[in-house]
Amino acid sequence: MYRSASAPGVQQNRESGSKWSWRPQARLMLGSGRCRAPQTLNKNRPARATKGAKSMKIEHPTDLELAALISSKICHDVIGPVGAIYNGLEILDEDDDPEAKSYALDVIRNVTEQASARLQFARFAFGAAGSAGAQIDLTMAEQISRGYLGKGKHTLVWNGPPGHMAKDLVKLLLNLLSASVTALPRGGEITVSILGTLEQPAFEVRCKGTSARPPQYLTDIVAGTSDGELNAMNIQAYYTWRLAGTTGMRIEILQDGEDIVIGARA
Repeated sequence: MYRSASAPGVQQNRESGSKWSWRPQARLMLGSGRCRAPQTLNKNRPARATKGAKSMKIEHPTDLELAALISSKICHDVIGPVGAIYNGLEILDEDDDPEAKSYALDVIRNVTEQASARLQFARFAFGAAGSAGAQIDLTMAEQISRGYLGKGKHTLVWNGPPGHMAKDLVKLLLNLLSASVTALPRGGEITVSILGTLEQPAFEVRCKGTSARPPQYLTDIVAGTSDGELNAMNIQAYYTWRLAGTTGMRIEILQDGEDIVIGARA
């Protein structure tokens, strides 16, 4: 369900100019097995719960449960392209028409590229992608992000310095990028900005497009309004939230004019 700027965790930026300011409405709160309701840091404009919204009380999953849910999420993301590859192979086997075979080969090429890009993204966004404490080249992170978005209705603008960054920070950035796709259901421009230093960065992901809206699952988890049940649909948002806590950052979701801005900073 779409929430307006008055929803918990989303704040309208009324300042002039295109540069947005950090005025968080919701903080990360990792603690004794549950997520408490958010606190506001802006006394002049407190966050207001949507009518009927619930305070989220999540029983954090075990390592095995978390792995199972993330595995289910990855399978959900790649089953479509893999199924299309199978259908294309069936056409090649059963249809002797040259045009049909040419069409099937085009489909197979396109969806194979899509499946490969999604798996590569999952490897870095969810997987180890190197040993513990490893750093990831930001040029590689940009390439993975462009492959993930593909040539569809979302375009990527990447503003960031070259260099290497701690693995968990890059994983957080990639997951924020993934959340931004759900903020633009009709497509649009996603601008990723890496601010600060490579050691202590801040991330800003600006979503600009028709019907831009706060990413539902991430907004619910950050704001503390959810039924608390984890499944394959919202596990990535929960994982993003946990990554932010691990890296000592907080996630903020704001509305700046018609744009939605998803950010993370220490």
